Amino acid sequence: MKVVVFGFDAAESSQIRRIRSLMDTGHDVVAFTMRRANMNADFVPFWRNIHLFRVGNERVFRRLLVLLLSCFKIAWNCGELRGAGVIMARNFDMLVLAHVARLFSLRPGVPIVYECLDIHGSFTAPGKVAAAFRAVERFFMSRSQLLVVSSPGFIDNYFQPVQGHRGKVHILENKIWFGGELPARRRSSANLCGGRPWVLGWVGSLRCEPSLRILLAVAERLGKCVRIEMHGNIHRHVLPDFERRIAACPNITYHGPYSYPDGLAQVYSGCDFVWAQDLWQTGANSDWLLPNRIYEAGYFGCLSIAVAGTETGRKVAADDLGYTVEAATPAALAGLLEGLDPTEVETSRARLLARPSSDFIYTPEDIQAVLDAAAQHRLEGKMIAAGSAAV
Repeated sequence: MKVVVFGFDAAESSQIRRIRSLMDTGHDVVAFTMRRANMNADFVPFWRNIHLFRVGNERVFRRLLVLLLSCFKIAWNCGELRGAGVIMARNFDMLVLAHVARLFSLRPGVPIVYECLDIHGSFTAPGKVAAAFRAVERFFMSRSQLLVVSSPGFIDNYFQPVQGHRGKVHILENKIWFGGELPARRRSSANLCGGRPWVLGWVGSLRCEPSLRILLAVAERLGKCVRIEMHGNIHRHVLPDFERRIAACPNITYHGPYSYPDGLAQVYSGCDFVWAQDLWQTGANSDWLLPNRIYEAGYFGCLSIAVAGTETGRKVAADDLGYTVEAATPAALAGLLEGLDPTEVETSRARLLARPSSDFIYTPEDIQAVLDAAAQHRLEGKMIAAGSAAV
């Protein structure tokens, strides 16, 4: 099948993961993508890519202008949609462009998959602007054939109660895609330093100011009893003084970005635990999401720590992926680390490493199920049209 993907950042790891998984399962991929400046600046797409525009973070109205300009590039390249079986739009602004592309291509029968990665704060804020964003989303979502989300929390807390969505939904969790041969998992369940110190990781897109404050306070409070290892891309529009703040803590090390997925083994195998909780948009998106780090950590035998009462915390507790704290505070996290028994931690890690890899990684069947669900809608539409014609 030919799959046309609309992506918000060609160099972002989840975007690369999705396109690679589609290609590895035998599909022909063409992508229309934006580009951001804060990560993987040297990355060159390995797929047929139509670059739209470079766009900044958190500049909503500037992004609206970029969307308008992108329509002209899409019109110029609408021939790329010829033969498409599915159009996949990854996030709201890409959904708008996907519908524009389908209109320009004169192929109204091609199903559109809306893959919502996050519920942006612009949609959950009070006021008329957020209400307008939601109305636009409802308009385009009602004309799409499938909604794909990574967490049931998005359905239970937003799409059903707020947006009133009753269409087809598919949950595709934020698991890992390696393609080919799987990397080796941790060989031993032993703690890295016997619990003295515990090694706690903060991994991925480093953009959460509340998490950074908690980790800095825990590093100061526990001193030599904890070592905090940070890996990933810093979002400097959120954390402009990141290096200065961690420099005051000798037990915190920032290792920089890592390659995905090849660098995951080294990152997670070097940690006893990972701070898995997103606190960036507490009360909304952060409480509803399931981050990819709980799957990455689980595969490599690293225990996750999350906040009870959030979707991440419920997942960690229900699936025995690690530990939860009752509140997102330095005292709660420090108290947990101080009270852990090294033998019990090793036992928990052994259970994690004994689980099948499919608990943490995508299978080709997982990817194909999304395309089949979208294609089925197209087939159903044709059958209805044929039945109407016969009558």
